[in-house]
Parts: sequence; C-alpha cells; structure tokens
Amino acid sequence: MKVVLISAFAGFGFGLSLIVAIGAQNAFVLRQGLVRAHVPHTVVVCALSDVVLIAAGVAGVGTLLHHAPAMMVAIRWAGFAFLAGYALLAARRALRPTALVDAAESTVRSAGAVIATCLALTWLNPHVYLDTVVLLGSVATAQGAGRWWFGVGAMLASLSWFAALGFGARYLRPLFASPRAWQVLDAAIAVVMGVLAVRLVMG
Repeated sequence: MKVVLISAFAGFGFGLSLIVAIGAQNAFVLRQGLVRAHVPHTVVVCALSDVVLIAAGVAGVGTLLHHAPAMMVAIRWAGFAFLAGYALLAARRALRPTALVDAAESTVRSAGAVIATCLALTWLNPHVYLDTVVLLGSVATAQGAGRWWFGVGAMLASLSWFAALGFGARYLRPLFASPRAWQVLDAAIAVVMGVLAVRLVMG
C-alpha cells in the first residue's frame, strides 16, 4: 500500500508540473469558465483526452512515436493552422473589447463546437504527445510495478486541474466586468496561441 501511495502521489505531482502552464488548452478552458459556456463539456473532454494519452504513455506507446515521424509532421502543421487561426480570432476580439455579457455572446456557443475545439487543441499539439506519451511514459516506466499507479496519479492531477480551472474561473468574473479586462485576456490568448503556432513550425 505504501508503494502504491508513493507512486500515485509522485504521478499526481509530476502530472501537475506538466499541465499547470500557460497554454492553448488552459487558455480555452479559462475563457469558457469565465463566460460559463459549456464548462462541463470542456472539462470532461480535456480531462478524458489526457487520461487516454497518459494511459498510452504508461503502456509504452511512446516508443512507437519514434518510428512515425511523418505522422508527427502532419500533426505539427495541422496544429499550426489551427492555433494560428485561433490566435487571429483572439486578436480580433482584443481589438474590439466587449463587456462580460457581450463576451459570453461572442464565445463558442454550441456544445459540439466546444468539444471539437477542445479535441483540436489537445490532439493537434505535438507537445502534448511529447509531454504525456513520451516524457510521462518514460518516468512511469521507471516506477516499475507502480507505474500504473503513477499514471493514475497523473490522471487525477489532470482532472483536478481542469475542474478547478473551468469551474473556479467564475470567481474571477468580477475582474472581467470591464471591456478592458477582456481586451487584456484576449490579447494574452492571441500571443500564447501565436507563440505556440510558431514553436510548432520551428519544431
């Protein structure tokens, strides 16, 4: 039992260290949480995607990625196109600052569109594969018999983070009552998405 707990806590801490960073996924979850638009869908899709990727990493799928460079190149360019487009949309919103109600109206409305965006932000980002499937998978392998408990800990970290970010964003709503605050947020999102898109192209 002690080994199980140690592995699970190690996985939880390592998982948080990978996911708690400014990125495309987190920026989208934060914005959806602020406008309270399909937050459960956003949290569940992002968390489940991570669960699948982490499980693949623990199972040793990471070694297969080294033998499929063409697939990673295709994912890289698809991710660039998506992130660049999202950056332009965020920049456009930043140039036209709106109040909280207007921001809610301008966000993605349908659940299907939200789910599709979450899937694209996750699965079209090669860095996600490197972080979860390759890096986390390698660290999990070093845990020996406790590698799956390490993976479970990392999965719980992902679920906890996305739930806290998505559902906890409502407490930041008073800060975004003014159009200026939304302008700053969307400008930051545009920069993050743009930088990530460029980094994908540069490898």
